[in-house]
Amino acid sequence: EEPFAGEERILVPSPRVATYDLQPAMSLPELTGKLVEAIASDRFDAIVCNIANPDMVGHSGDLQAAILAAQAVDVALGEIEAAVRARHGALVITADHGNLEMMRDPATGQAHTAHTVGPVPLVYVGTRADARLRGGGALRDVAPTLLDLLGLPLPPQMSGRSLFASAG
Repeated sequence: EEPFAGEERILVPSPRVATYDLQPAMSLPELTGKLVEAIASDRFDAIVCNIANPDMVGHSGDLQAAILAAQAVDVALGEIEAAVRARHGALVITADHGNLEMMRDPATGQAHTAHTVGPVPLVYVGTRADARLRGGGALRDVAPTLLDLLGLPLPPQMSGRSLFASAG
């Protein structure tokens, strides 16, 4: 797949391990460094980044590894947030599914290694004055929210709407 015009892709390979519970931080320190550098460069109007640790380590069913993965993500998000705030930018954190939040099947007590289907949060960090988010959002509302943040119109093909309570 070729990048779009104006798109730059920075890929950080995942570690070569049999399963990610063996390296729960995966390549997150390197990814975070590159992301913070990209934010500080002021070269981009928008950056999309996939932090795969909660999903990939969650598939292992290893609770201790999942805790280590969550801690690594916590540290990384702190560094990313600081970089975004230093540039007076905006940060949106979300996911399209869960995994790490349920490591044991409540009915059987066995390891749960599949994606979960419950609601996932969307967190906004930034300087927008009307930053109150509305409830009842869905995955279809993420792209309209990002377009809203960028001040871009919503294409008629999109069925979602911005998660900002003040949006039209």
